[in-house]
Amino acid sequence: MAIKEKKPTTPGQRKMTVVDYKKVLTTNEPYKPLLVKLDQKYGRSRGKISVRWRGGGHKKRYRLIDFKQGQDKLDIPAKVLTIEYDPYRSAFISLVCYKDGEKRYILAPNGLKVGEEIITSEKTPVKTGNRMMLKNIPPGTLICNVELYPGRGGQMTRSAGSFAKMLGIEKGYAILQLPSSEIRKVKENCFATIGQVSCPEHSSVVLGKAGRSRYTGKKPVVRGSAMNPREHPYGGGEGRAPRGTKRPKTKWGKVTGGKKTRKKRKPSSKFILQHRKK
Repeated sequence: MAIKEKKPTTPGQRKMTVVDYKKVLTTNEPYKPLLVKLDQKYGRSRGKISVRWRGGGHKKRYRLIDFKQGQDKLDIPAKVLTIEYDPYRSAFISLVCYKDGEKRYILAPNGLKVGEEIITSEKTPVKTGNRMMLKNIPPGTLICNVELYPGRGGQMTRSAGSFAKMLGIEKGYAILQLPSSEIRKVKENCFATIGQVSCPEHSSVVLGKAGRSRYTGKKPVVRGSAMNPREHPYGGGEGRAPRGTKRPKTKWGKVTGGKKTRKKRKPSSKFILQHRKK
């Protein structure tokens, strides 16, 4: 897949890049029985702004994704029908049809082709798109859509281009290296999909203009230093004034820079062998 650069015919298109969808996607029409309309909250709670700088966004419909990828259909092969765009996520999705006739959407791993057969089982061949238990995955294998707890479905490494690396098995736990460089333990009977999530070029896309950011539901963010003193700790002053506080702070005076936000006694901390590198 390639990144396509727009011709600079207007100021907004200068250096703008887009993913070349024509080389990857196989259809423009989603599977209607798996579409749902979600209520847009626009960062409001009871009409009041609860999350700033959110609003608008393009009209879209949610695709129901099976993050378990057929864990309730073990040993039943599925055929890949399409590779599609999903407006609610950065990665592509695939419509698969199981041998019993049921169709579902799954996260598309990078390199998955239409017409291929994939399967979910306790132990499967190490092939892109197959899903199996962590205890049966060889060390060094790249995996995605990883379960954190058995039966919950994939919760980690689901964004475009992300993957975890299988390091080994120890005392009933699989040791994984996550995209953040964190190394942690996950129960060996959790499931994971072989391969890397599709659309790895997503992080290289240059929006080029403010309008493309507004399509995603993001409103312009106002700098604290551009506000009045009563509105932000950085506000006020003549011209471009310095921050005026020793540590970076939010609008409400909460310290942000360099402060650890993870709870000291969080129960899941015992599963983390090595924290992520700064």
